[in-house]
Amino acid sequence: MPHARRRLLRLSLAALSLSLWLGNAHAEAALFSAEGYRIDLYRSPTPHELQGATLVDTPALQTLLEQTPRPLLIDVYRRPWLQGQFIEDQPHENLPGSHWLANTGDGELTPQWQDYFAHNLKKLTAGDPTQPLVFYCRSDCWLSWNAVKRAASLGYKTLYWYRDGVDAWQAANLPVAPARPEPFP
Repeated sequence: MPHARRRLLRLSLAALSLSLWLGNAHAEAALFSAEGYRIDLYRSPTPHELQGATLVDTPALQTLLEQTPRPLLIDVYRRPWLQGQFIEDQPHENLPGSHWLANTGDGELTPQWQDYFAHNLKKLTAGDPTQPLVFYCRSDCWLSWNAVKRAASLGYKTLYWYRDGVDAWQAANLPVAPARPEPFP
């Protein structure tokens, strides 16, 4: 192969590599908002840590639930919303005693949904920012990750992330209960 063709081939391969790298970097950046919330591909592998929160597995959560003060369980799984009301498209179950703040784990919340989240947390904690809160969804679900970050931004201090959520709870043969979202104010 002549020297000029090899050089052109090397340059082409370098350009292709750079293009792929930039494309991946752009795609990765598009997964998160400017504020650092996950905004796409919510059902995908999640990290093993979250700054500002303690990661808990099922045995650790069971231990937490025996402590005083007992943490509040916050489910952030999605529920369709249409014309100012939740649409019951299929039954949802969560950990017994949970409060379902549906749709509050999305990466970008409208002011209405942000208010719903803040209002319910304030009501459930009686305004106590040290009240322990455990956020969860399902396994490989970024909604609870976002909700923990959002609660931290609102000043809540004792945050736990039950990363594998209701799926891990059920896999441990622990009971679940029928759920209804907290009413919209």
